[in-house]
Amino acid sequence: MAGYSGTPLPKKLGIKDGTRLALVGQPMGFGETLGEIPGAVDLVEDGERADVIVCFVEHPEDVRARLSELKPRLEWTGGLWFAWRKRRPGFTPTLDENTIRELGLESGLVDNKVCAIDDEWSGLRFVWRIEDRPAKGKFVRRAP
Repeated sequence: MAGYSGTPLPKKLGIKDGTRLALVGQPMGFGETLGEIPGAVDLVEDGERADVIVCFVEHPEDVRARLSELKPRLEWTGGLWFAWRKRRPGFTPTLDENTIRELGLESGLVDNKVCAIDDEWSGLRFVWRIEDRPAKGKFVRRAP
């Protein structure tokens, strides 16, 4: 269990059987934080397409760079999570939810969910805009 709710973190992040999962820049021990994931989840390598991408960032420049790298890897129905450090006594992050949202929207994605990942990290999920997705049943070749 992570964050403030009783919902398991994999469920919050949309990780379920058959998910292709990419983790980018995860902190040490994140596997323990993530907890038990469904058995049919495939952890994909750099450059491979994914249904759920979780990317940990600390600076606005990180978000910009990662967006250009990760957006092409995101499946049409997938979710791209950006996780940033929460403000706490003695620590003021250089990044916040509003900055991440602004950068994601500028890239053509739209945010649709926020969650507490754990006591240190929060996450904001982006998805493809519905009007940018292919019509159901249509095959659309996307650049790798």
